[in-house]
Amino acid sequence: MVNARHIKYVPGHKTDRNDSAWIAKLLLSGLLKGSFIPPQYTRELRELYRYKRKVIGQRSSEYNRLQNILETANIKLSTVVSDVFGVSGWSMITAIIEGEQDPMILANLAKGRLKIKKQELILALEGHLNEHHRFMLSLSKTVILQLNDLLGQVDNRIDQYLKKWEEEVKLLQTIPGVQKQTATAILAEIGTDMHAFPNQHHLASWCGLCPGNNESAGKKKSERINHGNRSLKTALVEAAWAAAHTKDTYLKRKYYTLSIRRGKKRALIAISHKILIAAYFILKNRVPYMEPDNQEWLKKESRRR
Repeated sequence: MVNARHIKYVPGHKTDRNDSAWIAKLLLSGLLKGSFIPPQYTRELRELYRYKRKVIGQRSSEYNRLQNILETANIKLSTVVSDVFGVSGWSMITAIIEGEQDPMILANLAKGRLKIKKQELILALEGHLNEHHRFMLSLSKTVILQLNDLLGQVDNRIDQYLKKWEEEVKLLQTIPGVQKQTATAILAEIGTDMHAFPNQHHLASWCGLCPGNNESAGKKKSERINHGNRSLKTALVEAAWAAAHTKDTYLKRKYYTLSIRRGKKRALIAISHKILIAAYFILKNRVPYMEPDNQEWLKKESRRR
C-alpha cells in the first residue's frame, strides 16, 4: 500500500490500464514508498477510538437538537443554566417530558449554586409547550441515553486494550495538556513502535503538522500543512489548547509568544507539533516528559521589563 499523493500527479496515465502499468514500473524501479500500516492490535484500538469520536459527535448533534426544541417552545433554559445537560438541567428536561408545566415547580429542581437564580429560572421556563414538543423531547432523550450507554461500552473496550500499554499512557500524560483521551489517540494512531518512522520529522509530516515545502526559484510559495492524519491532528490540537492554559510551562510560554506574531491558530498547530515530537521521543526512549530549561526565556523577559 502506498500514498496516492506520490503517484497520482502524472500526466498521460489517467486510465485504469495505464495507471496499473505505471504503478508497476514505479514498483520495479524501487520508487514507491510503503505506507505506514500499524499492527492489528493497534488497528483495532484505532477503530474503537475513531468510532468513539463519531458517537460523541452524534451525541453532540442530539444535544443541539434537543436544545433547539426547547427554544422553539420559548424555553430559554440555556440563558440561565451554563450546562443545560447537567444534573439540574436534565432534571428539569425530564420533568417537562413527563408533563410538568409549572415554572415554579421546575425551578425548584435546581441544585447547588443554581438555586440562587430561582427567579431567573422561573422566567426562562415560562414557555408554550405542547404534546408535539414533549414527544420530540422524549425521542431526543431516548437517543442520548442510548448513545451514553454505547459510549460506556466503547470506553470499557478501549480500557481493556490500554491495559497492555499502561506504562506508555502514564508517560504520555506527563506532557502538559495531554490527558488519557489524547494519550489514547496517540497510541491508537501511531502505536508504540517508533522505528516505523525514520525520525520525528517524518512522523510530523505523516501526521500533517509540519510546514509545507513548496519553493521555486528561491521563493517560497506556500507553507500550508497537508491533511495528514485528521484524527490524531484533532486530538493534538485539543491537547495544545489545554497546554496553552497550563501554569508556568514551556508550551504555554511558546504558545503566547507565537500567537502574538503568527496568530492563535498557527500557534496551536506549532504547539501540537511540539507535543507530537515529545510523544515520539517518550515512546521511543520510554522516558517521561521533561520541561526545557527556561533560563534563556527568563533573561529575555527581564530585558523586556
